[in-house]
Amino acid sequence: MAAVASPTARIGNRIAIVAVIIVTLIFLSPIYWIASTAFKPRALATTVPPTVLFQPEVTAFIKLFTKRVQLTKPVDPEVYAKAPWWEQRIYDGGERVLKIGTKPQLSAYPSRFMNSLITAITSTVLAVGMGTFTAYGFSRFKIAGEQDLLFFILSTRMLPPVVVAIPMFLMYRVVGLTDTHIGLIILYTAFNLSFSVWLMKGFMDEIPKEYEEAALVDGYTRMQAFFKIVLPEATTGIAATAVFCFIIAWNEYAFALILTNREAQTAPPFIPAQIGSGLTDWTTIAAGTFLFLLPVAIFTFLLRGHLLRGVTFGAIRK
Repeated sequence: MAAVASPTARIGNRIAIVAVIIVTLIFLSPIYWIASTAFKPRALATTVPPTVLFQPEVTAFIKLFTKRVQLTKPVDPEVYAKAPWWEQRIYDGGERVLKIGTKPQLSAYPSRFMNSLITAITSTVLAVGMGTFTAYGFSRFKIAGEQDLLFFILSTRMLPPVVVAIPMFLMYRVVGLTDTHIGLIILYTAFNLSFSVWLMKGFMDEIPKEYEEAALVDGYTRMQAFFKIVLPEATTGIAATAVFCFIIAWNEYAFALILTNREAQTAPPFIPAQIGSGLTDWTTIAAGTFLFLLPVAIFTFLLRGHLLRGVTFGAIRK
């Protein structure tokens, strides 16, 4: 028969559930605030007390994806009537959409968003790939000065990135890597590589060496054993490491602000610049932030099965 929980245990479980719900709501409250502000009318974005119930609209997203200028005179009623609904929303805010012929001019947000995807995905793949090979070497072979080398790798994470931003800018300007995708990819890969090596070494240490030894006895080469035996076992660790490396590269602000200007600028330094005309347009900034959160949320959701086990996989040493 199954053991019946005591009243004290049931009360403790209920308290724990309530505590988890409260903490979850606290962590989700900024996300809700950003999402709600993105769908609010501009006049309700900064009301005191905050407006909770409102009629959602997508004007902020229209502003985010179009180039606009302030109206110098009232729009002609016939022009307003013939305009599509989304353009009427812009007219209602005292602005007009810039056009090339009859097509609206897109803002720089889509290109900045694409730059973020390119740099974050590429740097994550490189950092996790090189980190996995390096961690495997440290885990399986005796290397002279191993602890010193591991400490040297870790030391690259000891300074906040903003401290070396100016020296990196001067260096990049000399070699011509400012405002380039390759420049950001190299930098993000270098900063994520130490994190990747240390995290993956813990995962590699937990994979029994006997698996590889059996494969070698069966005639596998070392590389074949790595790809066919070790790598599948390390999938959980690779997924967890990739999530953290992607988040770090995706959210990076200081280097993107200093080292890029137009061609390779990512979304983090671009979003705060959408201040609008007159007062700060917080709805447009919130819309850009809301869309910027989606790739990380989707990526983490897809790897959720590996993430929980991955963050604790290397915590226990034999």
